[in-house]
Amino acid sequence: MKRFLRKIVSIGLTFAILFATTSFSADMHFCCNKLVDIAVFGKAKSCDDKVQKSESPSKECSVGAEDCCRNETFSKAGDDNVKKVTAEFSIENYVFLHSFFYTYINRFEGLDKNIVPFVNYDPPWIEKDILVLHETFLI
Repeated sequence: MKRFLRKIVSIGLTFAILFATTSFSADMHFCCNKLVDIAVFGKAKSCDDKVQKSESPSKECSVGAEDCCRNETFSKAGDDNVKKVTAEFSIENYVFLHSFFYTYINRFEGLDKNIVPFVNYDPPWIEKDILVLHETFLI
């Protein structure tokens, strides 16, 4: 369970770094304050073919009217300030790490062998039942 949770967290952090460093833009086309088209990596299609050419200016906005359409662009810039990890080791660090891992590994070396010195011997035979002989019973 712990290994599975660690994998989920590492995948989640990987996607977080990916989305934080990726840049994209979305282009949206609105007509009469209603979203008509959206494009993530390109230009949104306009409704030029539906535009009604009218000589009389009207205050009402209808779908396809000339001045009711507008384009909006949303851009998310990628973050390039990700700090790369650098590790600088000196000879003292190597000595410390070597001695630490050596003592940690050898600490549990003898625990795998469970030596029992009397494993080949039988227990002594009980000739008389002492509890019955002395009439001492647990209640």
